[in-house]
Amino acid sequence: MQGDINIKDERLRAFKRLLDIMDDLREKCPWDRKQTLESLRHLTIEEVYELSDAILDKDMEEIKKELGDVMLHLVFYAKIGSETNNFAIDDVLNSICEKLIVRHPHIYGDVDVNDADEVARNWELIKLKEKGDKPKRVLGGVPKSLPAIVKALRIQEKSAGVGFEWDNKEDVWKKVQEEIQELEVEVKANDQGEDNLDKIEDEFGDVMFSMINYARFLKVNPSDALERTNKKFISRFNYIEDKMKEDGLSFDEASLEQMDKYWEESKKNKKSFFFFVTS
Repeated sequence: MQGDINIKDERLRAFKRLLDIMDDLREKCPWDRKQTLESLRHLTIEEVYELSDAILDKDMEEIKKELGDVMLHLVFYAKIGSETNNFAIDDVLNSICEKLIVRHPHIYGDVDVNDADEVARNWELIKLKEKGDKPKRVLGGVPKSLPAIVKALRIQEKSAGVGFEWDNKEDVWKKVQEEIQELEVEVKANDQGEDNLDKIEDEFGDVMFSMINYARFLKVNPSDALERTNKKFISRFNYIEDKMKEDGLSFDEASLEQMDKYWEESKKNKKSFFFFVTS
């Protein structure tokens, strides 16, 4: 890929350009030369979150830029791997190509599927059959460091992929209500003097897990939904703060009733919210 070859495909030409620049940076730039897999890790996580923000904001220009940043990190890791003779960029790309071929037998084999859900089930079953140094577990591939909401969603998706799944969303909603009732029991016990914060935390976690399950049945990404609400709250709270400054009020002086009045105004001000989420 990095040799003197005639590249007619502009995609390959652009990718080779990035590889060549990475070679230059690793050789000539003191900062790039200093980096390791470990030192890049937290920066990569930050870049992925920035990409996520751009996607939620539907900012296509920013998505393009953030994809470039993520791509740079992938090439960076591969470059470091080649220097230690563990792997190179062609090993990385061929590895994912082989994985995709094996896990899409309905495209590259003779397996028939009816819908996307069946593709997902086949994917998980094929993963379990793949040989490796350690026996495969259904939930073994869920990263430990994932944010809790994302992790819960992936756990549910993977278990559903092998058939451990609710029949319908109505049953899932009943489970949500059941978990809320169990939480209410523990909260009332705490109000009556029982030291049961651990139980309350357990039950609250069960409520959140069941709500994430319900979101999945509604085809709603729970993490995206919560982030939309976060942005909405920030926008409305910023509105409160701005209006208080206009009226010469500080938070020490303003009553809850005054702040609630501004809050209700902000809910009617759609334009300011749109500006916030797209700026």
